[in-house]
Amino acid sequence: MHPKVNFLDFNLIDFKKAWNYQEKLFDEIIKLKAENGKNTGIEQTQTRSHLIFCEHPHVYTLGKNGLEKNLLMNQLQLREKNVRFYRINRGGDITYHGPGQLVAYPIFDLDVFNMHNKQYIFKLEQSIIKTLKEYNIFGERLAGATGVWLDTSDQAKARKICAIGVRVSRFVTMHGFALNVNTDLEYFNYIHPCGFMDKGVTSMEKEFGEKVDIGKVKEKLKYHLAGVFEMKLEF
Repeated sequence: MHPKVNFLDFNLIDFKKAWNYQEKLFDEIIKLKAENGKNTGIEQTQTRSHLIFCEHPHVYTLGKNGLEKNLLMNQLQLREKNVRFYRINRGGDITYHGPGQLVAYPIFDLDVFNMHNKQYIFKLEQSIIKTLKEYNIFGERLAGATGVWLDTSDQAKARKICAIGVRVSRFVTMHGFALNVNTDLEYFNYIHPCGFMDKGVTSMEKEFGEKVDIGKVKEKLKYHLAGVFEMKLEF
C-alpha cells in the first residue's frame, strides 16, 4: 500500500512562519513514534506524512554547520535589501529563498517509506531531475554535493539549479529543497551558495529562455514526487 501524504500549498509565506509550522508537524510525528515505541505488542497508531509547497519573501538561511563568512552582507545591507537572515537546524551551508523559487518541505516518516537517509536524498534529486527533463533541462548529480546541477562534466560551466538541505531525526524529515524557477539570481551574488565559491547558480527561466509557469511546475513536480516515492498525495 502506498503511503498517504497530506499536501499543502502555502504559496507566498514568511520563512519563519513556515518553519514553525514544519516544526509542529515534525514534533507531532516524533511524539507519536515515541508513544508507539512504548506500546509494543499492541496496535500502534500510523504516522501521517506531509508535503508543503511554498515561496518565501527574500531570506538567507544558514545550516547548523554552515559558516557565516559565506554571507557577504552585513546587517545594514540586509535591511537595505529587505532580506531576512536565519540560522536554522538543517544540514548544509547557506542558501537563498525568494519569490519565483519553488520551495518544498517534505515532513516524511521514512520508516513508513521503508528507506534510509541516502535513499531519501536520491529520490528527491530524481524527482527534480524528472521534472526538469520535461522542459528539456537536463539535471544531474554532482559528486560530493547534494542538489541538482547542470553541466557537471565541465568545471567552468557547472551550476546549481536546485539546492537540498534537510534535517532527519528518528527517521523523520523536515526542511527540503528549493528549485529555482523564475528566481532573481542577483541575490545569490551576496553569498557563497551552499558554501561553494567556484560554482554558479541558475534557474529554469534562465535555462529555458523565458518565464516559466510556476503553477505548471508544481503540478509536474507533484506528479514525479508521487511516482518516485510511490506515495498518494491527499489534498
